[in-house]
Amino acid sequence: MKRKVLGVLICVLTLSLKGNAQETKPLLLEDVYKNNIFKQKGFGPVRWMKDNKGYSTLENNTDLGGKDIVRYEAKTGKRSVIISAESLVPAGETKPLVIYDYDWSADNSKLLVFTNTKKVWRYNTRGDYWVLDLKTNTLNQLGKTLPESTLMFAKFSPDASKIAYVSELNIFVEDLKNHAINQITKDGGDNIINGTFDWVYEEELSCRDGFRWSPDGENIAYWQSDTKEVGTFYMINNLDSIYSKPIPLPYPKVGTELSAVKVGVVPSKGGETKWFDIPGDPQNNYLARMDFIPNSQEVMVQQLNRRQNTNKIWIGDINTMALDNILVEKDDAFLDVHDDIRWLDNEKYFTWSSERDGWFHLFKVSRDGKEVSPITKGDFDVVHINCIDPKGGYVYYIASPDNFTQRYLYRSRIDGKGEAERITPASNSGQNSYQISADAKWGIQTSQNATTPTRYDLVSLPKHKQIRVLEDNHELQKQYNDLGLNPKEFVKVDIGEDVLDAWMIKPIDFDPNKKYPLLFYVYGEPAGSTVQDNWGGGSLWDQYMAQQGYIVMSVDNRGTKTPRGNKWRKSIYGQIGILAVEDQSKAALKIIDTYKFIDSERVGIWGWSGGGQMTLGCMFKHPEIYKSGLAVSFVSDQRLYDATYQERYMGLLEDNAKGYHDGSPINFAQNLEGNLMIIHGTADDNVHYQSYEMLVDRLIKHNKMFNMMSYPMRAHAIYERENTSYHLRETMEVYWKKNLPAGGK
Repeated sequence: MKRKVLGVLICVLTLSLKGNAQETKPLLLEDVYKNNIFKQKGFGPVRWMKDNKGYSTLENNTDLGGKDIVRYEAKTGKRSVIISAESLVPAGETKPLVIYDYDWSADNSKLLVFTNTKKVWRYNTRGDYWVLDLKTNTLNQLGKTLPESTLMFAKFSPDASKIAYVSELNIFVEDLKNHAINQITKDGGDNIINGTFDWVYEEELSCRDGFRWSPDGENIAYWQSDTKEVGTFYMINNLDSIYSKPIPLPYPKVGTELSAVKVGVVPSKGGETKWFDIPGDPQNNYLARMDFIPNSQEVMVQQLNRRQNTNKIWIGDINTMALDNILVEKDDAFLDVHDDIRWLDNEKYFTWSSERDGWFHLFKVSRDGKEVSPITKGDFDVVHINCIDPKGGYVYYIASPDNFTQRYLYRSRIDGKGEAERITPASNSGQNSYQISADAKWGIQTSQNATTPTRYDLVSLPKHKQIRVLEDNHELQKQYNDLGLNPKEFVKVDIGEDVLDAWMIKPIDFDPNKKYPLLFYVYGEPAGSTVQDNWGGGSLWDQYMAQQGYIVMSVDNRGTKTPRGNKWRKSIYGQIGILAVEDQSKAALKIIDTYKFIDSERVGIWGWSGGGQMTLGCMFKHPEIYKSGLAVSFVSDQRLYDATYQERYMGLLEDNAKGYHDGSPINFAQNLEGNLMIIHGTADDNVHYQSYEMLVDRLIKHNKMFNMMSYPMRAHAIYERENTSYHLRETMEVYWKKNLPAGGK
């Protein structure tokens, strides 16, 4: 039911960071982006041990350098060093391995260490792997005969006698007794990708690790992608040689050919691959998920159609290669792929996430797909599944029925009886996440809010008793408090069609009798949300701009990724860059009308990526509101972006040509009236520099004056190479002070 809100209601915010006449310190841009003074401490990575009585984590070894792997007993806090950094010093070396990540074998007898990592697009998924045998205390490098830092996704066989991994687009299996290496796929290379994925599967479907051990260790199921028909986009490196170097990137743009993807099974000792003949054109469907059903010779495969509004669930027998379509999930708009499958009752049932009742919930489904019953229920969204505990009879999950900017731990009975039970206490206001032991008796709680950096606590469940503090970031909290900043004020904006969440930051010396410029930060697309009660690095850029004399605000329009139900999220379908621009402009007018301290002649807007697109849309479609804009790493024409993302939210180009046109700001560039700055990295593999150049060309055509800045060989986040982040933020600050004069008048 829509709540009626008159104007803009300021949420009660009792926390003041100014203190009692305490001396404040200035917030300096170089301290944030150059000196990295406000660095937050993390905790981990943590692994719950198989006995669920303790967890392992990494701690500094002050004698050797490097890290020890340490176990803590959950109940008592007793500490013991499981793996000393000394055990991780390779033969002939003096320094231990730098641990990027680690994993235990099923019986905890062996440790797998990932080190010397390299980035593949977004993440460091390529590197070297070493195995430490705890029984013999021997340390061995995997893939010694393979090129350095080329191994990916190494994982133990179920009995820990072997390890499989990918190197240079092929899958290898290594025996841990004699370290003999067996290459079990041989056609990888050029356009054939085995055991991992192309750019768009990684970016838009979160597919990176592309193979699975069978439960008995006798077979490996894997994805193979053929990028032969995918168009190649070329980036240019003009920095690192006296001759430019083209960088080819297979990248399917809207309406073009996708990779042809299939799933096969190969014996782990080597042999011929058998392929599942899944119905449908492999270039116009996605095989978005695949995994073995426990204790079986069957795999479950999720097949999304190209429009991404139908998900077919297949069960495939790896012996006969027979397929059975057990479930079909459909949506009028689009479907998201989820990873919440857990097999129950001796593999007779599995858990399944769905929005079929209008909210995102967890269901229990029979193996044949004929029985579907809700586990969680109510007018709220399940945000994330944390732990499914069949023995205890509960599923633990994150939700926030009453405040869409916050997150709390709840639990519901797996049998679907009873009501949802909130576990996180009221004192933990803000956003909370948990890493829960398999028996659901312990959890490592991560808590934060807009004025409190991340805190890590060990809690016992389900009573949520705090056992001990693991990291509270008290030094960062003091640094932040000493700045004496005005905290974010969370507000509601009623635009008529709906009530939107927003936040506002005021300058320290704010005077309500003066008029201030208003600077909006926008995103506005279905992939994310800007109005969240989380730490977010302290929003120090927003705070910095507020201290220069701006009212800084952000509004979540309809369609953003918030737990407000299917209707809210799907409202944006087919109208990216259309609905958000209208919601944002209506919100801006409502805010200007409500707050008399805002100067309507000094309204600016900026955003990054999808937010850059929204910035351009607002500037071009509502020049009467927005006087200055700054767009970073933006999409100017939606046809230039990747097919998987854009077609999910816009439909196919052939079905929605008008939507693609009206949602692309390049088609309205002729309407620019105010000040505009555009910024892009030339090595942006996500939103290509082409998008920037095409807009520049269009603005020139219409004789529009604007500012522009290119960052050579920087990618989408524009941070690579020396001094980049600081230079970027100074460039932004100079632009705003020149084109949207700061301060109250």
